[in-house]
Amino acid sequence: MKLVKLETFSNQYVCFVRATAEDGAQGWGQVAPYYADITAQVVHRQVAPYALGMECGDIDAMLETVRDREHKFPGSYLRRAMGGVDTALWDMRGKREGKPVCALIGGTPGKVRAYGSSMKRDITPKDEAERLLRLRDTQGFDAFKFRIGAEVGHDQDEWPGRTEEIVPTMRKAMGDSVALLVDANSCYSPARAIEVGRMLQDHGISHYEEPCPYWEFSQTKEVTDALEIDVTGGEQDCMMERWQTMIADRVVDVLQPDICYLGGLSRTLRVARMAEAAGLPITPHAANLTMVTLFTMHLLRAIPNAGKYLEFSIEGLDYYPWQDGLFTSDPYRIEDGCATVTDAPGWGVEVSPEWLAKSDYRVSEPG
Repeated sequence: MKLVKLETFSNQYVCFVRATAEDGAQGWGQVAPYYADITAQVVHRQVAPYALGMECGDIDAMLETVRDREHKFPGSYLRRAMGGVDTALWDMRGKREGKPVCALIGGTPGKVRAYGSSMKRDITPKDEAERLLRLRDTQGFDAFKFRIGAEVGHDQDEWPGRTEEIVPTMRKAMGDSVALLVDANSCYSPARAIEVGRMLQDHGISHYEEPCPYWEFSQTKEVTDALEIDVTGGEQDCMMERWQTMIADRVVDVLQPDICYLGGLSRTLRVARMAEAAGLPITPHAANLTMVTLFTMHLLRAIPNAGKYLEFSIEGLDYYPWQDGLFTSDPYRIEDGCATVTDAPGWGVEVSPEWLAKSDYRVSEPG
C-alpha cells in the first residue's frame, strides 16, 4: 500500500505525525522534541515530496530516498523529520497486523527495567538524594542517573565542588544495592574527564555518559581507554557514518542512540545490528515522556544486545510542562522499577484529541 497523506500536529516542543495509506490505514509517530514546529516544516518540505507515493512497508527504501534526494542537508533536522514518518509507519503496520511494534521486530511484550533519570543540575546534592530515595521507595527503581559537571562546561562545574559532593552523597544515600549512573553532557577535557572518572570508579558508579564534547571522538576514546567504568555516548549522532566509526573504533563501551534524533526505528535497528556484531550493548537515550520512551521500550524488548535498562525521565510537569495531556491514557506506569510494553497493536497509545485540537496543523498529499 502506498503512502498518500502525511499530517503534522505541532507546537514548539512536540510534533506528532499521522501517516495514511491508500486503503485508509493510519499510524501515529513523532519527531524529536524541541523546536518541533520547525521539524514539522521539514516533514512537509523535505520528506513528504519523496515519501508520498512510496510503499508504506518499505521504510528503509523510503528513508534512503529522502536521504539521497536531500543529500545537501545531512544534519539533524532532516533525520528528526524522517523519524516522525518512520515511527508513524511502524504504528500503521502494527495496527494492520494486530501486533505491538516489538513483535514486528522479533520481540515480545513485557516488562523493561528502568533507571530513574534526573535532568536537573540546579538542585543540591542533598535534595537530589532525597527525591531519588522517595522514588526508590515508592516506585521501586533500583537504578538512577544524575548530572555532574556543567552542560558543555569546559571543565567547569555547575557550581564549584558540586560534582565532588554529589557523587559520594548519592552512594551513601542509596547504599550498594542501587546502580548509579552519571551524565556529564560534554563537560570535560580528557584529562579532567579521566580524573573525575577515577572518582566515579571509587564510588561504584557504573555508567559515565558523554564525558567529553560528543563530537570529539578521539577525546572520548582516550577516556574510554583509560578507565574501567563503562563510558557511554551517541545520543546526538544522526549520521550512519558516525555510528560506523564509533563502533569500529570502540569510542565508547555502551551505545546510546536516540530513536527520534537518529531518524526512526528502522535506522536505529541498523545501528543495533552493527553494535551486536561488535559485541556492544545498546542503552538508548530517551529523556522525556513523549513517544520516544515508548519507542525505546519496544526496541529494548526486541534486540538481543539490549543494555541493562530503559532511560526513564523522573521530571514532571514543573520541568516539562509541554508533556501535559499528550495521550488518551498513560503508557508510563512504573511498577517495581519497570515499565511495561503491552500487547496493544502498534505503539499501543493514542494521541489526545484535545491536544491535537490546540496544535498547528499541516497536511501533505500527492500533487
